[in-house]
This record gives sequence, C-alpha cells and structure tokens, in this order.
Amino acid sequence: MTQDIQTDTMSLIKGGSFTMGSEQFYPEERPRRRVSVSDFWIDKTPVTNRAFAAFVAATGYRTVAEVAPDPKDYPGMLPELAVPGSLVFQKTDRPVPLNDPMQWWAFVPGADWRHPWGPESSIEHIMDHPVVQVAYIDAVAYATWAGKVLPTEAEWEYAGRGGLQEAEYAWGDELAPKGQILANYWTGRFPFANQRPGGGYRTTEVGKYPPNGYGLSDMIGNVWEWTEDWYSLPEAQLRKSGKRSCCVVANPRGGTLRESLDREDGAVPVGRKVLKGGSHLCAANYCQRYRPAARHPQTIESATSHIGFRCIVRAAEGVVPD
Repeated sequence: MTQDIQTDTMSLIKGGSFTMGSEQFYPEERPRRRVSVSDFWIDKTPVTNRAFAAFVAATGYRTVAEVAPDPKDYPGMLPELAVPGSLVFQKTDRPVPLNDPMQWWAFVPGADWRHPWGPESSIEHIMDHPVVQVAYIDAVAYATWAGKVLPTEAEWEYAGRGGLQEAEYAWGDELAPKGQILANYWTGRFPFANQRPGGGYRTTEVGKYPPNGYGLSDMIGNVWEWTEDWYSLPEAQLRKSGKRSCCVVANPRGGTLRESLDREDGAVPVGRKVLKGGSHLCAANYCQRYRPAARHPQTIESATSHIGFRCIVRAAEGVVPD
C-alpha cells in the first residue's frame, strides 16, 4: 500500500520506545512493559460523519447496523431483534446498579451511523462529530477505501500519550488540573446526572478540546476507537513474545482470535478487538478509562453510540511528503 499523505489531516509520529500499560487502575492494563513502535502517520481526529458519508457516497457501503442479522448466526435470538439496528445509550433518571449495563443500553431498531440514537435522530447538524454505530468491519472497510489501516494497540497508545510517557492522563497526572475539563468524558454521576455545561451528554465536535502533545484531538474521550489487535491480557502477550516486562518488545501485536473469544456469557463466541481511549460515557464513578493505557474488549460485530475509529499509514508503506 502506498499513498500520498495528507499532512493537513494526519500527523507523523516518530517511532520510539515507551512504557505501555498502567498499574494504577484496572487489571487488564497490567503489567507495565517496555515496547517500541516504528514511524507512522495517524489521523488528527476520529473519522467524522462527514468523512464517513463521503465513503458511503463513493462506494454504496452498508454498515453492519443497517443489515438485519441472520437468526441462524445467533441461536436463541428474539424475533424482535432480527431487524437492522444497534445499541444506544439511554440516560437514566435515577441512580441504578453499575454492574448491569442493560440499565442504560438498549437495542434500538433503526439506529445506525446516519441515525446514531434511533430512527428519529439525524447527523444533519453533527457532521463534524465522530461517526458512531460502526462495527469493526465497517472501520476496516473505510480504512481500506482511504488507503489506510487501523492502528495496533501499541501504536494507538504511543500516539495517545502525546509524548508524556509516564503520565496517567494524556495531559499529565491529574484528571482535571485546576478544574479544567480537557476531554469529552462524563462529568457528574453516571449514568443519570451529567454536569456538562449546556446539558449535553453525547459526542462533541472533533477538536473541541485541546490536542495532545502530538497535535491529535479526541484521543481521550468522545468515542472509543477500534484497533487492529485481538484482545488478550498483556501477560499472555509477553509469554508469546518470549520476553519479560523489563525487555523491549518491538511493534507488538495483540492476542489471537482464539484468545479473544468470550465464552463466559453463554453466547456464541465472537472475536473481540481492543478499543482504546474511553468515551463520553467514562466517569469518575464508572469506567475510568479516559486514559492512554486504558483498554476494553469489544466483539467485532458490535456497533454502539459511543464507538468510532481513526486510521493510520505506516511510514514504510506510505509516501512521505517533502
């Protein structure tokens, strides 16, 4: 793959070594380990509704959420779920148990990237917000059309840190230094009381919050972002590489499809990819994943109202401009 790099929409990230992961928050981020990545270009913002609309107009592509699932692929599926649609966050009107996500998630028929919160919603006035309701294969389809790929987890985290290798947040060691809100995350008590000025609690226009040290906007918050890596725990990845956490692993990749399968919920196993960056639903009282080291597994056929993506071009595969 070769292409001309659009320097107005992509930034060159010079490769190097860094400490990946965190010991301070969730078990799946441990252990901290030294890795290195090579040079790559990355989109300065998540892919927007405007950009995704151009892709669909050029190709006629239909996303996963726009196609009714085949009940044969999902034994036991309720008939009312065998229709086009997707998962939409619905703010509650009171405190609810935080161990039951179905208190605030609902399958909404007719929800898709054009109608992110249901058939009555529209992207007409949010064209510069991140596109959502895109499954992993939708993100890959866009990337292929654009002559790009999705980043690995290590590439994403290296870029997300913005040069602050040892900081817990992309801007330092405090979530809100001097009270400043530096990303679109949930402020207040999730999932019922959001204190964002203006009362909104969904996506925001890309670039509304300050970019990180590499000039990248919305790496933290706004929407989770798909990566190319299958989900597994870092310990398993280190064993596979044959290196301990003290040794540098070059251009690491995630787990295998088999390692990523989730058989605990009794459903048909489906592979899971790593999401990075957190979203507008991450809060101090729930899902403190508004950090570069944070990670979350997501089944590849899932589309929701808080997942988007951005793309990269590895420098060895692209045409670097003069």
